[in-house]
Formats: sequence, C-alpha cells, structure tokens
Amino acid sequence: MPVWTPYPALDAVLRRLLDGVRTALDECLLGAYLQGSFAVGDADEHSDVDFIVATTAALSPDQVDGLQLFHAALFDAGPEWARHLEGSYIPCEILRHPGRAGEPVWYLDHGSRSLQPDSHCNTVVVRWILREHGVVLTGPHPQDLIDPIGVADLRAEIIRDIDDWGGEILDRPDRYRNRFYQSFIVLNLARMLHDLGTGTVGSKRTGAEWAKTALGSRWAGLNDRAWAGRPDPARAVREPADESDFALTLDLVREVMARAGRADR
Repeated sequence: MPVWTPYPALDAVLRRLLDGVRTALDECLLGAYLQGSFAVGDADEHSDVDFIVATTAALSPDQVDGLQLFHAALFDAGPEWARHLEGSYIPCEILRHPGRAGEPVWYLDHGSRSLQPDSHCNTVVVRWILREHGVVLTGPHPQDLIDPIGVADLRAEIIRDIDDWGGEILDRPDRYRNRFYQSFIVLNLARMLHDLGTGTVGSKRTGAEWAKTALGSRWAGLNDRAWAGRPDPARAVREPADESDFALTLDLVREVMARAGRADR
C-alpha cells in the first residue's frame, strides 16, 4: 500500500479518490498530486487535503457527471478525511503555463460534495508548490507538467492577492466576522507576506512564527491564537469572532497591505 501522509485513514481516502477518478476519467487522467499543507510540510489532523488532478484534455460533460456522482458518494460515505478534500481538475495545457492562471476549472471546495467551475486552485502559487513540493499520487513528476516559475511572477501574484483580498476584507468586514475567518485571515496574510519576502511559498506555521517577530510584538499573541483556532472549522465559522482580536486582525490587514505596497515599488 502506498504511504503518502502520516495518517493511514487519509491514505485510505486518497486511494479511494484515485480509484474514483480513474473510473470517471479513464485515459483522460494524466496525474494526481497533493499540494498545500501536505506538500510544504505543516499538515496536521486539522488541515485541508489539497489535491490537483491533471487531465489530458478538458473534461467532457459525461466525465464531469461521473466525478460529481463519485465525490458526492465519497463525501456521504462518512470518512472524516473525505470531508477535508479540496482540489481542482486542471487540463495539462492550462496547468503547464503560469500565464493561464485565473481561468476557471472544475473545483471541489473544502466541505463540499460537488464540483463547480472556479479559479481557486488555478494560481501561480499553487503551481509553484506543486512543481517544487508536490506529492505524487500517480503520474509523472509535476516538473514535467509545469513550466518554471519566475520569482517576479510569484511575487506579483502575491501582491495582487494581498491587495485584492485585503481590500475585500476591509470593505466587507462583517462577512469575515466569525472565529474561523478571523484565524484564517491572520495565518494566510502572515504566510503571504513571508512568501513575498523569500520569493518562495512556505507553510502557514512558518509564516505565523516569522510574523511574531518580523511584524512586532503587537501581533505575536494574535498569531498564536489564530493557530490554536484552526480545529473544527465547520463549527468555528458559525461562532462570532472575539471583537478585540477581530479589530486587531483588521489592523493587521492594513499593515500587510502597506508592506506589500512598499515591496511593489
């Protein structure tokens, strides 16, 4: 039995994922990979299971229907790890070229039982993680599928994401005023700012630890509380954020946006 992660129950789900994808896609399946936390090294029992399936061509309606039925059945079957799956099906001609980031592809959101068109995983950052650290479930090495990614292109996307997402948070804070998003914002912005400085993509844990010193003592405790707030996101998203931490989080958004703006000059 292949071992891809430290968790036997997750490996069992991944084997079921591969079996279902092979049945639905047949010869259209090119490769399947883990990216995200399980690739960069900070995954634990609370992590999303980020995957990419590379296909030889765009999916046909029948293939999409087969995947929809499979993912719904896997979700409903009950393994907890199956409800942490999040990933995209990306045709190889799109995956190869970082310049095609942003095009919608078939995407399974965390906690979802069905696919929808979305550009969530079709980014330069995901390509970088996949190319440099991707865990091969089946298929060729990701470096054979993705063109090299320049540091300038990686940093440009990170700056755009900080500016776009930060602006959205500040314009519509009530949308994010829950315990899940409050932690999610802190950890992701810390990682993005760290990655902007290094020109690589690291883990949330690395970014959080770096931010505790690099951003100053004001946000050190906030980063620790954000990491501790990761368990049980389905419940946390329904619970209100701590108001003082949320106000501090909005200040962090402004600080990260300002630093990213200076890096762009």
